[in-house]
Amino acid sequence: MVDPTIPLPGLSPVSGKTVVARFDGGELSSAAGVLALREIEARLGVATRLAACLDDPRAPGQTIHGLAEIIRFRLLMIAAGYEDGNDATGLRLDPVFKMALDQAPSGRALCSQSTISRLENLPGKRALLRIGRAMVDLYCASFRQVPKRITLDIDDTFDAVHGGQQLRLFNAHYDEYGFQPIVVFDGEGRFVTAVLRPAKRPKGVEIRTFLRRLLRAIRANWPQTSVLLRADSHYCAPEVLDWCRGEGVDYIFGVAPTPTLRAHILALEARTQKRFDDTPDGGKLRRFKEFLDGAASWSRVERIVACVEAGPDGTDTRFIVTNLTGGDGRSLYQGIYCQRRQAENHIKSWKTHLAADRTSCHAATANQFRLFLHAGAYWLLWSLRGLMPKHSVWRVAQFDTLRLRLIKMAARVIEMKTMIKVHLPTATPCQDILRLALGRIPRLVT
Repeated sequence: MVDPTIPLPGLSPVSGKTVVARFDGGELSSAAGVLALREIEARLGVATRLAACLDDPRAPGQTIHGLAEIIRFRLLMIAAGYEDGNDATGLRLDPVFKMALDQAPSGRALCSQSTISRLENLPGKRALLRIGRAMVDLYCASFRQVPKRITLDIDDTFDAVHGGQQLRLFNAHYDEYGFQPIVVFDGEGRFVTAVLRPAKRPKGVEIRTFLRRLLRAIRANWPQTSVLLRADSHYCAPEVLDWCRGEGVDYIFGVAPTPTLRAHILALEARTQKRFDDTPDGGKLRRFKEFLDGAASWSRVERIVACVEAGPDGTDTRFIVTNLTGGDGRSLYQGIYCQRRQAENHIKSWKTHLAADRTSCHAATANQFRLFLHAGAYWLLWSLRGLMPKHSVWRVAQFDTLRLRLIKMAARVIEMKTMIKVHLPTATPCQDILRLALGRIPRLVT
């Protein structure tokens, strides 16, 4: 171990004065904002919900770290930007992380990397199903009152892997081995659930099975709430359409173009392109057409909306299918279906800013549990952002921005007999917004 009293080498003088830097500052932390995340997690109870789904095989008399404590530590680590379990080696001594887990700065060390690894490999398939239901319960508990209608955006994302993980599959489009988990958010950006699966396009039977379990968990909380599903053409399978109608679920899906569908809009494409050519300075033109048709594999004809867009490079036509009865083609396509593009931003927040693609465990069950852990960290930062003033830049800030501005703050921790003082830098930016967020934490719906 390096002697902390030895000065760091290679530092140049400043204003003619020698610079001496040592690792002897005492109880310091670089993530003081974790204390705010601690209060949010305590309100949401994410760690407690997940821990209640697991059976602890350890001997109670020899257990130092409870399951909820380990999960809470892991959630806070991920939210603070420490997505690797190895980071626990240093963070287990961090005074702020200790405080976030109800430990005094001078108290025992938190759990180690090996303890976290054993936790990740603990859940079996039944436990993971219980955790999936708990995540849906967490989603439902985030509403102040039971909604009359919710919109669920379903999408999948490629997750490259570089080992011999279970369920990995080569995907020719990405030219890599990986997973392709299905992820569900609602229209407001709340995380609903995620399921690990091989890197291939999901079939209709698989999607139907997934949706059946999801709807059962939602209706266990809200029996009378109507559901609208939005997804791209990957999910427009005959099994899915029939299931939605049978369960009374509304849907609006993209449809892959076929010669049968294109036969309906050839004349409209020609007229739209001609009008664009006559007014080249007017920007792209969009025209819409509704008709009833269906694929040969569908059990019945459906309401189809075609969006024809003409531009300098010719025409581009997209199709959607829906069982919604109201609205015209433009409102259905632009006002409802196109809003699902926000799901890609939510996936980016979960996958890029929270490293949800860190699925490097060998067992598929462990990697599925990791998806849920990163989903829990998503809830912490999403809730923090939801505390911000409406119509402010903070309400739409990316998770990495929130982490940089509000979580990664230096602090000196001084433990006294009856008090723990946390000294933050006087020049800390965004002090006012942090005070505001902390004051609003009691407003969180749980």
